[in-house]
Amino acid sequence: MRIVFAGTPEVALPSLEALLASDHEVVAVLTRPDAPSGRGKQLAPSPVAARAAELGIETLKPVKPSDPDFLARFREIAPDCCPVVAYGALLPQSLLDLVPYGFVNLHFSLLPAWRGAAPVQHAVLAGNEVTGATTFRIVAALDAGPTFLQMTEPIAPTDTSGELLARLSVSGADLLVRTLDGIADHTLTAVEQPTEGITLAPKITVDDARIHWSRSAAEIDRVVRGCTPAPGAWTTFRGDRLKINSGTPIDGQRGAPGELTITKRSVTVTAADGTGLLLGEVQPPGKKPMNAADWARGVAFVPGEALGG
Repeated sequence: MRIVFAGTPEVALPSLEALLASDHEVVAVLTRPDAPSGRGKQLAPSPVAARAAELGIETLKPVKPSDPDFLARFREIAPDCCPVVAYGALLPQSLLDLVPYGFVNLHFSLLPAWRGAAPVQHAVLAGNEVTGATTFRIVAALDAGPTFLQMTEPIAPTDTSGELLARLSVSGADLLVRTLDGIADHTLTAVEQPTEGITLAPKITVDDARIHWSRSAAEIDRVVRGCTPAPGAWTTFRGDRLKINSGTPIDGQRGAPGELTITKRSVTVTAADGTGLLLGEVQPPGKKPMNAADWARGVAFVPGEALGG
């Protein structure tokens, strides 16, 4: 099939590469416009746009997918099917109607669970032991279209969202290619999603990433892992924000919620129900990530101090 691949961030690249290596012809790429990046906030192309430029593939970057000029060019290209991985904007019906075999989304969840922008993060936050990826035909409603194929992936107790998403982006790429193969040779039929078991996964906000030390260490650990690498779990220390990049839940911790216990080689924070979090890596404002014990040695710790106050 002639395809236009729609995707934007790094996580979409394994699918683009897999499709380029398949029997399908990638005739163009649809991605989000260039955006400010790095310390200088200079405009930079998305990872998908940068890869397409290396390959000499036409790249479409409409501000809005409903833009008339973009739609006119899309009609001229006339793709048979459009695989989508984390494109980053809603696709209007006027665009969906232009493709005979439709827009086929690779979503990193076991639909109908975790419909939305942050399915992997929410699976980690909820303490799910298994997640996966699903291919489905995009319809007007959020992630509600009929599904083609699905695969599962265990969530390890130490997985961050970034690590889990990296694995899913690779295994999901194969799922996407097999889906397009099945559509092309008419061996694959989409089936409607179940009406039960629907959960939503909206984008994680900075407020969502704030650590509440009145929760158990297991819950806090899920916040840390679910919000890593972005937006990053955080607490406060002496009024400034402190990012917590990693930690290990422990039992037998006593003290008030957020209270610090510091030794030469470790920093532990009291959580609820006799648990605590042994801090791994932290990041003070304006500084690089560092070991928690190194951070504690540099702040002239006062006994009884706490995080999150």
